[in-house]
Amino acid sequence: MEMNRVESFSDGVIAVIITIMVLELKVPTDPSLATLQKVTPQFLAYLYSFVTVSVMWSNHHHLLKGARHPGPRLLWANNNLLFWMSLVPFVTAYMATYPYQPIPLALYGTCLTMMGFGFAHLRDAILRQRHKSIHEVSTFQWRMQLKNFGSALAYAIGGAFAFVNVWISYAIFIAIPVMYFLPDPSLALEPSANTGKPAE
Repeated sequence: MEMNRVESFSDGVIAVIITIMVLELKVPTDPSLATLQKVTPQFLAYLYSFVTVSVMWSNHHHLLKGARHPGPRLLWANNNLLFWMSLVPFVTAYMATYPYQPIPLALYGTCLTMMGFGFAHLRDAILRQRHKSIHEVSTFQWRMQLKNFGSALAYAIGGAFAFVNVWISYAIFIAIPVMYFLPDPSLALEPSANTGKPAE
């Protein structure tokens, strides 16, 4: 029951984040296609951030199912992740307003980088609850942790490339959520919540 409170609070925060993002979309001043085209960067930025936050929410939902109790380490790791997620509406609006400028794009990449590391920190807090030593951690969990760190590093690289070529940054940013939609063979190694054995 206590973990349900953590999950409900997190779901509420994420719902507010998505709501704020959509409120940033401004209605065109007239119904012409030319004016509609001007708000395309805002819509694309919202779409990308919505997908990113949705992927994070889905993984967050499954991750919390493995937690045993809301201890201090877990709560603060979760709060850290939610803090960086709460900045997504701001960096999304900033990037959408200046889509070809390096600083807004680099700031966006920095925020998503910290989200990635925050998620890895939360996974670590949960793993410490479930296992007495690192030798007990399943192959699946190790691979997922490496995936989290890899995503965070990729966002950092994408943000850095904004000062070289913004299109390289966009390509890297788009590739990261796509990676999470591709079939992952490591899912067959996911331990059952009840038996701790790999899923059949």
